[in-house]
Amino acid sequence: MSASSAIAPDPHALAARIRVLSRELGFQRCGIAGIELGQDEEHLRSWLAEGLYGTMGWMANHGQLRSRPAELIPGTLRVISVGLDYGRNDSDDAWTTLANGERAYVARYALGRDYHKLMRNRLQKLATRLQEEVGPIGHRVFVDSAPVLERALARNAGLGWIGKHTCLIDKDGGSWFFLGEIYVDIPLPIDAPASAHCGTCVRCIDVCPTQAIIAPHRLDARRCIAYLTIEHDGAIPEELRKPIGNRIFGCDDCQLVCPWNKFAKRHDEPDFRARNNLDIATLPQLFAWEETEFLSRTEGSAIRRSGHERWLRNIAVALGNAPTSPAVLEALATRREHASALVREHVGWALAQHGAP
Repeated sequence: MSASSAIAPDPHALAARIRVLSRELGFQRCGIAGIELGQDEEHLRSWLAEGLYGTMGWMANHGQLRSRPAELIPGTLRVISVGLDYGRNDSDDAWTTLANGERAYVARYALGRDYHKLMRNRLQKLATRLQEEVGPIGHRVFVDSAPVLERALARNAGLGWIGKHTCLIDKDGGSWFFLGEIYVDIPLPIDAPASAHCGTCVRCIDVCPTQAIIAPHRLDARRCIAYLTIEHDGAIPEELRKPIGNRIFGCDDCQLVCPWNKFAKRHDEPDFRARNNLDIATLPQLFAWEETEFLSRTEGSAIRRSGHERWLRNIAVALGNAPTSPAVLEALATRREHASALVREHVGWALAQHGAP
């Protein structure tokens, strides 16, 4: 990051202008945070030391840089944090899908377009418009693209507090929103951190199907369904397969049950609306996708990162948990001799759940 060649004469006016520009670009939340993250660094360090990150080695790599923005990007003085809503008020539909063992459940954030590129483009436009007004500034845009403690920074920027399930919660908007950041070398005034309002509520802890939230603000990723179905590339531990139910890509239970989401005001972003009928698709329908169809249908979707092999692995588990029916058994039979040993093993387990050879 290069030093800025022009600083606005009134930092407070510039901060206000940044908020206006962010709203014009479609962000529902915007705040400014400092770069001191000492307590969060200790929390991250202990979490890593316990090995709770599973096989996500990238979480351990460059761990210190996550909590030290000025070391990641030299010259950084402030962080502009933004939030972008996804999905609609469809919690009832989500619960209906989870209760229907023949349907596939996909995390709400992954039903539509992948948010990474969309948010990155908007953030870059925000930085460009800022420079048009104040001159060149040192900056760097991030959307899950580097070691950044985005939730801690967003909390410090006043966007919300970190709930007991480790997701960020906004008092008015709930937790259904993405985060993005711009590291800048401008000494902008910082916002007041958001205060916590979870109180004594532990609904998110109690509802977790695999009991992955082992304590308030403490997530064991090795048990988390989002980790198991998206990040983990090996066999899903057998003792966790039944609790996964019909969740084939991610999990939303801890957010669905959160009281702060019940009356949250949410913006409907058309790009994040469900594609390929993923909100109503059955397990056999999605299990039938060959790799070429999978790649075609998931173009521009976050689902593609799982790859076809893990896609089939996940659906095989869900089919094993589905009510026994000719359609379920026929679907599993089509993958019994699949080229992947990983898929075959999970198909075999699923067939055994139905008493089939």
